[in-house]
Amino acid sequence: MEKFTQLTGVAAPLPIVNLDTDKIFPAIYLKTIKRTGLAQWLFQEIRFRPDGSENPDFVLNQAPYRHAKILIGADNFGCGSSREHAPWALLDFGIRCVIAPSFADIFYNNCFKNGILPIAVPKEVCDELMEDAKKGANAVMSIDLESQTISRPDGEKVHFELDAFRKHCLLNGLDDIGLTEAKNADISSYEGKAQLERPWQFGLTQKASA
Repeated sequence: MEKFTQLTGVAAPLPIVNLDTDKIFPAIYLKTIKRTGLAQWLFQEIRFRPDGSENPDFVLNQAPYRHAKILIGADNFGCGSSREHAPWALLDFGIRCVIAPSFADIFYNNCFKNGILPIAVPKEVCDELMEDAKKGANAVMSIDLESQTISRPDGEKVHFELDAFRKHCLLNGLDDIGLTEAKNADISSYEGKAQLERPWQFGLTQKASA
């Protein structure tokens, strides 16, 4: 998983309350477990018209936001089903950070496991960031994970809270597999000891005592 340390980019405003994972990534496209190529279906129902052409009113189809790296959302972002394709598609599009007043638990957890930083801030703070994000090409924000700050376009810094363990994992690019691999020495030591003490569990023949 790619490390998350600092991020600077355009923030796109997406003020949709209860934005569910089926809106983020429709169930009809759940036909692959690959994590690449999914951006083409991101927000499919609201990003495109029935004929497949772009909906010009949707924020990510507008010039300043086509390369947005940050989303400013509304309450209960990512509710609905637990599909991990939702953060996969966001990441494939280039979104590395989502800021909202609140998140659905499973979506929130899935973001951390895929290198996306979800930041929960008070609604009044999010409303201010939403207004910043409406500034088009000037809607550039910077996220510093180490200091846990969001730098607004005018330079003001907003502090956010984050669980220390989740922060450690993002800073070091550790998903569940990475966390396990970090314990390889301990695992090997345990397995070596277990094989000596209980060889039959590993299909080994115990040596006869002299």
